[in-house]
Amino acid sequence: MTSERAKIIFNSRDERFKKPVGAVRSGTYLEICILVDEELRPTSASMIVIFDKENSSAAYKMEQDMSETALDGYICFKSGFKIEDTGLYWYEFEIVTEQGVLHAGRDAWNNRAVLSDDRVMWQQTVYKRSYPVPEWICGGVFYQIFVDRFNHSGAFVTMENKIIREDWGGMPEYRPNEEGRIVNNDFFGGNLQGIIEKLPYLESLGVTCLVLSPVFEAYSNHKYDTSDYSKIDSMFGTEQDFRQLCREAGERGMRVICDGVFSHTGADSIYFDKYGNYGGKGAYGHPDSPYRSWYYFYDNEQYETWWGIDTLPRVNKSEQSYINFICGKNGIARRWLKAGASGWRLDVVDELPSSFVKELAAAVKAEKPDSLLIGEVWEDASSKSAYDERKNYFEGDKLDSVMNYPFRNALIGFVHSGNAELIARTVSEILEFYPEEVVCCLMNVVGTHDTERILTAIGGARMNPGTPREVFAETRMNEQEKLLAIRKMKMAVVVQMTLPGVPCIYYGDEAGTEGYSDPFNRSCYPWDHEDHDLLNWYRKVIKIRRNNSVYKYGKYREIASIGGFYAFERYGDGQRIITAANCGNSEERMIIAGEWQDLLSNRVFKGNVTVCPGEIFLLAFRNL
Repeated sequence: MTSERAKIIFNSRDERFKKPVGAVRSGTYLEICILVDEELRPTSASMIVIFDKENSSAAYKMEQDMSETALDGYICFKSGFKIEDTGLYWYEFEIVTEQGVLHAGRDAWNNRAVLSDDRVMWQQTVYKRSYPVPEWICGGVFYQIFVDRFNHSGAFVTMENKIIREDWGGMPEYRPNEEGRIVNNDFFGGNLQGIIEKLPYLESLGVTCLVLSPVFEAYSNHKYDTSDYSKIDSMFGTEQDFRQLCREAGERGMRVICDGVFSHTGADSIYFDKYGNYGGKGAYGHPDSPYRSWYYFYDNEQYETWWGIDTLPRVNKSEQSYINFICGKNGIARRWLKAGASGWRLDVVDELPSSFVKELAAAVKAEKPDSLLIGEVWEDASSKSAYDERKNYFEGDKLDSVMNYPFRNALIGFVHSGNAELIARTVSEILEFYPEEVVCCLMNVVGTHDTERILTAIGGARMNPGTPREVFAETRMNEQEKLLAIRKMKMAVVVQMTLPGVPCIYYGDEAGTEGYSDPFNRSCYPWDHEDHDLLNWYRKVIKIRRNNSVYKYGKYREIASIGGFYAFERYGDGQRIITAANCGNSEERMIIAGEWQDLLSNRVFKGNVTVCPGEIFLLAFRNL
């Protein structure tokens, strides 16, 4: 079998062709090299660059490098220039030949150079850090908690129009009420004191950062319908409880991150007060309210909502009084950092204008320079556009990092279907497009409050759109299905814990909790009913992660992504560790030089390693 000879050769992830590879700091000198088949009879070549912010283009002439003309029938063209302005750049190559002008772009799937109308341009991210990296999170482990369902401690709080559940572990209410509305008003009693009570457990697991669901006053159990940003919800405790949690977590080597819901408020809030529960000074029905300009009103008190949900009026994030309320010197962002928090996760950050995110970052960094600002982004965040705006999150003056949903999708595809090529490509693109400072604190999620539980995603029955909610509530894996799912999940955990970035555990995933999407993924932590085999696996792998510095700043190198076999190496600071996972149907072999020890089993390997279907190794190089 023969393949067609490449007419153009360029690899943006290889320093022979682009130096340095990946995202670069402002002021970096870029060196570019392409190889052109001499049979095309090229006479000249140029690099065409488009600056995203201004949609302006420039052509950089490439010089022929005569010292490289012996590359098996290829002619080498090189160029170099300094790149200053932060943001995104797009580039391709123009080659002038005796037959005419050719344009070479990137094959979207495999990053090869192609002469095709279907080509896309390569992406170059340029940034300039305004704030230091929060190094305390690098090499750590996130743990995301849905507060009402994690753990209860102390007396139950009763409130009007709220259902107190006494069946910890029962099915969250999913049915509409008599009016046909889902109101999320059932509470199992999870609270801040309950988290404090379980800090020893979280410490033993190896967690370094707690990511809380919203804890501020709100009607619902999820608290994304904020009533008062300045108060801890009484169902969860008090401000003193919050301060105690941050203090005692810090004593155990853990930080606490708050969930910032700044795109909308609750209709039942001090700011909107649609139902008159907050004194009648809210925006609804009161044109003279100090909060009126925060919202979008139309005739007859109609107002803009968040995705059509009338209990969530959308906020005007360009309104200066609202910006001051959140980002000002005495604003909400700084207030809870002063109370002990170490940063914020920004809910639906793509709905916040870049100018707002920039001011928010300035506020939190001024208050606490090592605070962490993470954004909820479901796609490739480096080139994210929303609401007619390129977000440019990673210029260096906005987010520290994001939730890595592309990684989640690729990892599930790998362990569920054996698609190694997809996860390898996803990881390579993230490492190319994201600055290394962003990658070191990237929140690598496999499950969240907005997704299926990872165990269900891997082994649960596939549901068609429109499936009745009763089916989701009743469907569970049988014993054999769950055993198979846990076996695959163990492989997913090892890959998650060893890739660049910071792994995030969604509470209860480590205990074997099942559940489809909201609200079935928000069930109670199964205290005293954990899957201890899976839980011990988490502890073991996290301990390996925490004990090896290569998982803090170590570099990444792909070894193989063939069929269902994915292998990569993390290296640096005198360490080398290979993750090798086989989710395929046939054995795969690796040739390794020297002696390596599997950190999962303590077995020693030399030379030839066979990885059978369903096996995963963490091979650490032994310097004998």
